Amino acid sequence: MLNHKNGASRKYQVVYWSSTGNTEAMADAVVEGAKEKGADVTLYECADFRPELVGEYDAIAFGCPAMGDEVLEEDEFEPMFDGCKAELKDKKIALFGSYGWGDGEWMRNWEKSCKEAGAVLATESVICNDMPDDAGVANCKELGAALA
Repeated sequence: MLNHKNGASRKYQVVYWSSTGNTEAMADAVVEGAKEKGADVTLYECADFRPELVGEYDAIAFGCPAMGDEVLEEDEFEPMFDGCKAELKDKKIALFGSYGWGDGEWMRNWEKSCKEAGAVLATESVICNDMPDDAGVANCKELGAALA
C-alpha cells in the first residue's frame, strides 16, 4: 500500500509483551493482517522498543495481556508504554491482548489512557481469553489490516 507521493510504503510497528505466548500469537496475527494489506511491518518485543521510534512509523499496534488485578504488565510493558505516551498525540494506534480472568477492564482503562494521550484508535481493540482461537486470530488479522 502506498501513501506517500514519492511511492514509499506505509510503515507499521507491532509492539507487544507476552508471558505465556498468547499475546505473542496475537501479535503474529496482527502482523500477518497488516502485511496482507501491503504494509511494511516491524515486530518488536517491548524490551527492544524505545519511545523515540514512535515517530518513525505511520501506525502502531500495542499488545499486552491483563496482569494481576486487570492491569498492564508493570515491569516492562507499562514503563515502555508510559514513555511513549507523549509521542502518541494524533498517532494511529490499535490495542490487543489476552486475559485469563476478568471482563476486559484492563483494556477499557488502556483505551481511555490512549485517548487521553491524544492517540487515534484505528479500530476496536481485540481481547482473547487465553490462546486466540480461530475467531481470535481472524480478529487480530482484521486489527492489523485496519492499520494498513
